[in-house]
Amino acid sequence: MEADNDTGISEFLLLGLSEEPELQPLLFGMFLSMYLITVFGNLLIILAVRSDPHLHTPMYFFLANLSFVDICFTSTTVPKLLLNIQTQGKVITYAGCITQIYFFLLFADWDDFLLAVMAYDRFLAICHPLRYTVIMDPWLCGLLVLVSWIMSTLNSLLQSLMVLRLSFCAEVEIPHFFCELNQVVGHACSDTFLNNIVIYFAAVLLGGAPLTGIIYSYSKIVSSILRISAAQGKYKAFSTCASHLSVVSLFYGTSLGVYLSSAANHSSHKSAVASVMYTVVTPMLNPFIYSLRNRDIKRALKRITGVPVI
Repeated sequence: MEADNDTGISEFLLLGLSEEPELQPLLFGMFLSMYLITVFGNLLIILAVRSDPHLHTPMYFFLANLSFVDICFTSTTVPKLLLNIQTQGKVITYAGCITQIYFFLLFADWDDFLLAVMAYDRFLAICHPLRYTVIMDPWLCGLLVLVSWIMSTLNSLLQSLMVLRLSFCAEVEIPHFFCELNQVVGHACSDTFLNNIVIYFAAVLLGGAPLTGIIYSYSKIVSSILRISAAQGKYKAFSTCASHLSVVSLFYGTSLGVYLSSAANHSSHKSAVASVMYTVVTPMLNPFIYSLRNRDIKRALKRITGVPVI
């Protein structure tokens, strides 16, 4: 490889999910299908929210933002994977790898914060219904999304700059289908102690804080629902947050499962395969979860597409 200033290299090798030649067409078709479903499904959610005046509420405003972030999140990894499979290449430039790390962390963190904001929105709607429209006004909704974006941007920028200070002395083969931060840092030949401290601190702060907020919000929601005497009232209250709770469980369940299993097995390849769940599968399923369990979204999608949503 060519030398590149302080890093010692100019490119990395992404080993992907499998090196078996007979599996490449299958992988290409599978990931292309999932990517197209993710993009078109989330675009339909965005169009439905924008086109239907009945959906111009805080809950659907946050849902549209979540759909946008999911499209961007998947687009940071899957197109490069498809290109590598199609061209039978593994190379990603040093600049391309740093860029991928930046945008992957940006949209992953933003996704995380939006899920916490949506939990707060449901908490206000169910536990404080009379004050909900006063508190959750358009200005606060926009501010919450903006703050989420700023926090995500600051972390992704910090992590990317921390990687830039590292030196890579030999050919770097990353056993993953994208430039995963821990994998890249682990292949550096310079001291990574500070990088690891920043990574763990950010994981606890930016991952733990939103999760704590979600758990607190839903503990209050459950407590409030249990105080409702009528069974129909309980069902109606729970149905308003069932879709969000499903998405939260899917996102955190798959992401935590990946890192816990990889830490236990110490297998980079298994970690790469398992990470498909939260990087590709979860964003693909989100539109289905919200559309199948929500009459308002079904009605808006039917008006857009002309096809009834079951």
